[in-house]
Amino acid sequence: MKDKRILYVSSEVVPYLAENEVSLMSYDVPKMINDQGGQIRIFMPRYGNINERRHQLHEVIRLSGMNLVVNDLDMPLIIKVASIPKERIQVYFIDNDEYFKRKATFADEEGVLYPDNDERAIFFAKGVVETVKKLNWVPDIIHVHGWLAAMLPIYMKHYYKNEALFSETKIVTSVYGQSFDENLDLEMINKVKFDGVPHEAISDLEIPNYENVLKASILHSDAVIIASENVSPSLTKFIESSGKPFLPFATKDAFAEAYTNFYKTMGL
Repeated sequence: MKDKRILYVSSEVVPYLAENEVSLMSYDVPKMINDQGGQIRIFMPRYGNINERRHQLHEVIRLSGMNLVVNDLDMPLIIKVASIPKERIQVYFIDNDEYFKRKATFADEEGVLYPDNDERAIFFAKGVVETVKKLNWVPDIIHVHGWLAAMLPIYMKHYYKNEALFSETKIVTSVYGQSFDENLDLEMINKVKFDGVPHEAISDLEIPNYENVLKASILHSDAVIIASENVSPSLTKFIESSGKPFLPFATKDAFAEAYTNFYKTMGL
C-alpha cells in the first residue's frame, strides 16, 4: 500500500471520542495503512464534546471561510486540524457552530436524536469534499465509517460527479451494527433532492431509519465492508445481493490482511 492515498471519513475516531466499534476501526485501519507507507487523511466532525485544548486542535484559516448550502441555508464551514500523538496521522475536523457546538455527538442527554442530524450529515459530506478540493489531494480510495458519514457516497456520485479530481477515486463503505432506532427527519429526502440528487437514487430515504440510510450509502459505494458481527440479517442480505464487491466480517486479529487485500482488489 506504499504511497497509495486513502481518505478516511468517519463519524467517530479515537482518541477524540469514546471507544466503540466505529471509533476504534476508524483509528486502527488508517494506522495500519500508515504503517504500510500509505498516505492517509482522516476527516471527522468537530463535536462540542471534543476537548480542543487537550487534543491541540487549531483552525486552518486558509481552508475555513467558505459557506455550504444545506436546504437553501448558507452555513459557514470551519476547518480544524490535529495530529494523533506518536502516529504522525493528521485529522481534519469539520466544524460549524450551528451543527456541532453542542456538547454531545448524536443525541441529547435524554438519548433523543438531534432533529437536525440529517442536515449535519449533509453538511459533513459537503465539508469533507470541499476541503479535499482545497487541499488538491487526490485520494485513490475514500473509506467511509459511521452513519453520519453515509451521505458522502451519495454526494460524490451526484453532486460532485463532474469533479475531475475524483474521477478515479473509489468509495468503500464500512457497515456497522445498528446505532439508533428512530427515524431521522422525514424531510431528509427533500433536503438531499434540493442538491439535484434524483428521487429514484435515494428512495430509501423516504423512511430515513438507520438501515435505509446505510442502504442509500451502499448503493452509491463501489465496495462494502461488513465491519461488525452485529449487522442485521436484512442489511447483510441487502449487501450480498447488491452486486457490490464486499468483504465479510473480519476479526480484530485478521482485519489487517483482509482489508489490505480487499483494497488491492479495487485496482490499488
